[in-house]
Amino acid sequence: MILYIAEKPSLGRAIADVLPKPHKKGDGFITAANGDCVSWCIGHLLEQAEPDAYDDAFKSWKLEHLPIVPQTWKLMPKTKTRSQLTVLRKLVKQASVIINAGDPDREGQLLVDEVIAYLGVKGDKLNQVQRLLISDLNPQAVKRALGQLRSNREFIPLSTSALARSRADWLYGMNMTRAYTIQGRKVGYQGVLSVGRVQTPLLGLVVRRDDEIADFKPKSFYEVLAHLVTEQQQTFTAKWQPSEACQPYMDEDGRVLAKGLAENVVARINGKPAQVTKLEAKDKRQNPPLPYSLSALQIDAAKRFGLSAKEVLDTCQSLYERHKLITYPRSDSRYLPKEQHALAPKVLDAVLKGAAALVDGCEAPNAKLKSKAWDDSKVDAHHAIIPTEKVANLSSLSSNEAKLYQHVARQYLAQFYPAHMYAETAVEVTIAGGLFTTKARQDKSLGWKQLYKRATTVNQASSNSSSTSSDDDNDDTVQSLPPLVKGQILQCERGELLEKMTQAPKHFTDATLLSAMTGISRYVTNSDIKKILKETDGLGTEATRAGIIELLFKRGYLVRQGKSILATPVGVGLIRSLPESATTPDMTALWENSLDAISQKRLKYDAFMQPLLSQLDNLITQASSQLPSALQGVARSAPKRSFKKPYKKKTKAKS
Repeated sequence: MILYIAEKPSLGRAIADVLPKPHKKGDGFITAANGDCVSWCIGHLLEQAEPDAYDDAFKSWKLEHLPIVPQTWKLMPKTKTRSQLTVLRKLVKQASVIINAGDPDREGQLLVDEVIAYLGVKGDKLNQVQRLLISDLNPQAVKRALGQLRSNREFIPLSTSALARSRADWLYGMNMTRAYTIQGRKVGYQGVLSVGRVQTPLLGLVVRRDDEIADFKPKSFYEVLAHLVTEQQQTFTAKWQPSEACQPYMDEDGRVLAKGLAENVVARINGKPAQVTKLEAKDKRQNPPLPYSLSALQIDAAKRFGLSAKEVLDTCQSLYERHKLITYPRSDSRYLPKEQHALAPKVLDAVLKGAAALVDGCEAPNAKLKSKAWDDSKVDAHHAIIPTEKVANLSSLSSNEAKLYQHVARQYLAQFYPAHMYAETAVEVTIAGGLFTTKARQDKSLGWKQLYKRATTVNQASSNSSSTSSDDDNDDTVQSLPPLVKGQILQCERGELLEKMTQAPKHFTDATLLSAMTGISRYVTNSDIKKILKETDGLGTEATRAGIIELLFKRGYLVRQGKSILATPVGVGLIRSLPESATTPDMTALWENSLDAISQKRLKYDAFMQPLLSQLDNLITQASSQLPSALQGVARSAPKRSFKKPYKKKTKAKS
């Protein structure tokens, strides 16, 4: 008997649907006509044991116990799903072949692997376990996946990476939470002070941003515009570019702070002749935006629809599991395997039948085109989120489901349109020895941008893809220009002095906080660590980011004011009480980098865990030697939590 172990019931049912019928439904499993069986987990069936499972003394929270480091790790069945583990225990014994059908990511791999190990599968039976990777729950896609089974041994590094993450989070979260909660009591704080290696640096980002805003002192700066006219009385403006001689009067961002300097420029250019000293016209192209990863979709949806990260994730899970309209949503990839291009005609047909309004007034997509999105070298266990071959009935979807389905579908459609072509002209004008510049742009062919012409801003569709960004996309400098030639003499009718004020940084929003998490190297303070990290190294994973943000709200560390996200007094007090290394993203960004290296077989488990244990010793010593005085007099705003489980292991959403 072949036993398929899915991550959740919805995936199990999708697998069973393509197995020989009639089916026999049991309690927690489905048997096919050929005797093969499908069963499932319900998220994680096992969890890391509590400290008191290792020693009864750990039921009491005492500094002298810390750090608690298990010598032999224990997993415990979750109480609510213990019965399903019992079902799997019986089926695993009966099975001749086991197939891991967890979700196609590191947590999905571990979730099933840990059950197989816990139930005592060994020897040849363990070596023969196969891996089924499903990213689309429609029958035709599941059938294709069943024809592409791989050895589960190929995914041992991925599982090891997830295991290292799970244990490291337990060690760090449990020990640091106990240490600071105990110390917090000594200054009168009565709540649990939850510390985590992802949630706390994320909170630190918000606290520091709030501090920057509170400490910000606006200052005036000055710009000069030249109003120019040609012999044919055609007009345009150009902006003054200060020379090196002006540096003493400028700030680090190149803004002129001396009003007198700017006034002098205005006086010098009024009524003076101007010469076109440089004229450069270029034809440029902008490729289609890549399909979405979860984070890219969450960022776009926050900007465009005002949806939180959790709302986007929950809606996408529904589109994937319930409606089967999109592929696996917890993806960190924006690329597609080349073999998937052969399915494009069917997917496009489904999109055009279900959401025809997306191409109203547009040329038809060309299924033969192959954008940069199809790149096998950038696809691992999962690929970008795209529509499936199922035709959508938009009227049967909720408002958010319909919005996000069409958003995903439009991004996929863009892959089958040519590049956006435009001409750009850069002009330099010299007036009284000063340099003034301007740009003009003219569309030659909209290409994929025709799909977005009705959107409020095209940039919302492409802001998260390096393939679509342009250094020249600064709309406030782009204008229409009259015909010009190099050397042409113009007249400066007048100079105009613009007085502006520097602006404080903006409070984080759902979109910008997610953007910070996905590009965390921008916020890393250590220059050596910054060199190690790639721009794509993130804080948390696609599957956990939304939950981490929500967790900080639930614990009373963050609060929303409109779209803005601010830290509460408790959140601020906690960050002020912790060592800097616990509140900045440097450490956890390095963790994510190392965990990725484990999954890629570039780093061993022990090489990750041993330095962590040394670091933990130092952190606990530091916590024990000082009191969190920043929390003195701060009232607990977090919900009451049990001291037994102050930290919570990140698990996937249950179906």
